[in-house]
Amino acid sequence: MPVVNYEQYCQMLDRAKKDKFAYPAINITSLATINATLKGLADAKSDGIIQVSTGGGQFASGINQKNMALGAIVLAEAVHTLAAKYNIYVALHTDHCHPDKVDGFLKPLIAETAKRRANGQTNLFNSHMFDGSELPLKENLKVSKELLQDCVKNQIILEVETGVVGGEEDGHDTSGVPADKLYTTPQEMLEVYEVLNPIGRIMLAATFGNVHGVYKPGNVKLKPTILKDGQKAITDKHGATAALDLVFHGGSGSDLSDIHETLNYGVIKMNVDTDTQYAFTRPIVEHMLKNYDGVLKIDGEVGDKKLYDPRSYIKKGEEAMSKRVLQACQDLKSAGKSILSGAVAA
Repeated sequence: MPVVNYEQYCQMLDRAKKDKFAYPAINITSLATINATLKGLADAKSDGIIQVSTGGGQFASGINQKNMALGAIVLAEAVHTLAAKYNIYVALHTDHCHPDKVDGFLKPLIAETAKRRANGQTNLFNSHMFDGSELPLKENLKVSKELLQDCVKNQIILEVETGVVGGEEDGHDTSGVPADKLYTTPQEMLEVYEVLNPIGRIMLAATFGNVHGVYKPGNVKLKPTILKDGQKAITDKHGATAALDLVFHGGSGSDLSDIHETLNYGVIKMNVDTDTQYAFTRPIVEHMLKNYDGVLKIDGEVGDKKLYDPRSYIKKGEEAMSKRVLQACQDLKSAGKSILSGAVAA
């Protein structure tokens, strides 16, 4: 099926919140990672979210262009084409766009969707993330409000972040931030709701000790009850239906029990990047080590074309990544829950 429209995306998110599961949001950078993601989701019979970061977009545009918006457009168009061959739904999303990249990434992508809609086409992206967590909250919300107004005009959902996800991702390092900044407060969640929800649909990446990167199980100390407390502050004042759609960033190394606990508090999307990167790379490294004499022309020999043909090892990475996506669906309880059979008509 094609990439979802706005009504189908809302149905996906509503179903996840109601039934207490989350969709894996997989970062992609190439045709191989797109295909791996689609296969993993399809094998799990799960809908999902495919996302592009600023760095991923820049990479996809090639070393001559280094244009993050251009690369994101190329990747998104490929997803639209390939996803039509699968019997699941996917939504297209952009990951962490920091304030200094809004003009070069988010705004051109919103404009591209607006141009497509004017031509009678579907949205290029279904949602975008503005990560203004490095800004004071009021400034963060001011920029978020302006972006959300543009998104609403084009049936795009906006994801925002309060607090700071620790660690390093895509060249953005927050490892030195004070510990208290790693935890969103109930008042912050309430303020996000009251400023943004009246404008349009949002997702909130509230932080509760999350850290980007890879860690051994148990090394990431999460406090999922922060999400519970924040949702309570919102629903106590605005009613039970006011609870926000929450997003879990920096989940590598988290205990599965913590992940499952967050599902009870409104997490409907969990970003998966570090683990799928490793899954893709691991079999490629094994291929190189086992076939050293074949992939290189050593001591005047000619090597083995079948072994240094990039297709021979990239397909191994694709297969391994697809299995990790399948595992993510199982961990987040979205496996077997595709809404396709009862979906809203396009």
